[in-house]
Formats: sequence, structure tokens, C-alpha cells
Amino acid sequence: MPSSPVTSTPDTDLWLRRYHPARPGAPRVICFPHAGGSASWYHPMSAALSPKAEVFSVQYPGRQDRRGERPVDDLAHLAGRVAGVLAGLADRPLVFFGHSMGAVVAFEVARAFAARGLEAPAHLVASGRRAPDTHRDERVHERDDDGVIAELKLLSGTDTRVLGDEEILRMIMPAVRADYRAIETYRCAPGSPLDCPVTVLTGDSDPKTSLDEAKAWAAVTTGPFELRVFAGGHFFLTQHLDAVLALTAELAAAAG
Repeated sequence: MPSSPVTSTPDTDLWLRRYHPARPGAPRVICFPHAGGSASWYHPMSAALSPKAEVFSVQYPGRQDRRGERPVDDLAHLAGRVAGVLAGLADRPLVFFGHSMGAVVAFEVARAFAARGLEAPAHLVASGRRAPDTHRDERVHERDDDGVIAELKLLSGTDTRVLGDEEILRMIMPAVRADYRAIETYRCAPGSPLDCPVTVLTGDSDPKTSLDEAKAWAAVTTGPFELRVFAGGHFFLTQHLDAVLALTAELAAAAG
């Protein structure tokens, strides 16, 4: 079904996509895309979890139906905008699921919730990303278009049909570059840890996240922490979709 607003927050239908119905009162799963990604990347998760969970996928500016808007290249600002929208959905338990850059956005939104006095997410799932306070000197956003495309191909995060279509690449490049600038210039500000459970998913051959960097997520919360390691690289979850969907369904059920 098409996305639709569920609260009186004016920007809800601009920032969030809901592809499938859910039973009344179902827990909500909020999905945060990776750099260069869009809301529709989580369509399979929405389909799999409906109707037991209500899945919303965040649509960042500058892509798909928001292509005419200027992309946001500051991660803290992006998280603040998203937190303002999600505050209207906090009347039910929320499970945050973020992959790669989306994991850090989800973390910062959770911190923004705490700053606003809102209840913490019932669970934070951080996939394919090192802990927020770990840092690598990465500058993909400073490369020319060919250099950015080479990075996308290395990580296999974009449909190969898109990578071979120059017209589509030209359309998405501003958003991709802005996302890389946002995550590569991000620095985790000091602050109190979260108190919600955190589960980290990582690929055992992910060039962007070592096992120690994945384990470092344990320090972001005083709540329970779990690390699950899968075979594969940065987008390991495409190879293990059934397992990831089962886990997310389990966490949503526990939240509800």
C-alpha cells in the first residue's frame, strides 16, 4: 500500500514510507538506509514483518521522490530532523534498524530522543557499521564521480544496473556524495550512553568494519548488548536476508 501519514506531524509523509499494513497497535520498526540508499531498500523487510509489525522506512532528501530536494550532508542535522518526525510515532514501542550510515543515524536519533525526554527505542539494531566513536580517515566524498562509483562497486551496495546507467548515476550522485560527506565528517559528541538493548550485525569480511570496531558498540549503552557475525562483506544481509528478517521479527515481537 502507498505510504501515508499516521500522525499530525506535517513532515511525516515526507520523511517516512509505509509499504504494508499492520494490525492495530503493532510495534513499529523504523529503518534507516545506508549512504546512497533509499526507503525502498527496506521494502522486503516491510513485506516480511507485515502485519505483525508496522515498518516505516526513512526517506532522506535528494533521492527517489525527494530527488528535487537538496541532500543533507551533516549527519547530526539529519538525525535531528528525523527525530522530530519520529517523535510523533513514539506512542508505541519502536525498534530502530540501521545499516551502514543508517546505523549511526539511528544511534543519533536515539540520543536525540533522550535529549527530548522521549522514551528510548525498545531496541537498536546496528548493521554493517563500526561503533560511533571509532574513526577512520575516509574521504570518498572528496573523490570525483568515478572514484565514488568505484567505492559503490567495491561495497556492492547499489544495483549493478544502476551503476551501468550513466543517466541514473548522474541523478543519484549528489545524494550519494552528500551521504558520504555526512558520515565521513561525523564525529560522535560526548554524551550519556543509551539504556536500550543494542544488537550489532556485522559481516566477517566487511572492509569497513573490523570485529573489534563492531564490538565497540557495547560502550554506547548500559543495556544488554549482543553481537552477531555473519559470513560476507559490507552487504552481508542480502546473503542472509531470512536470518536478519527473523531476528528483526523476534525483536519487534518482544518490543510489543
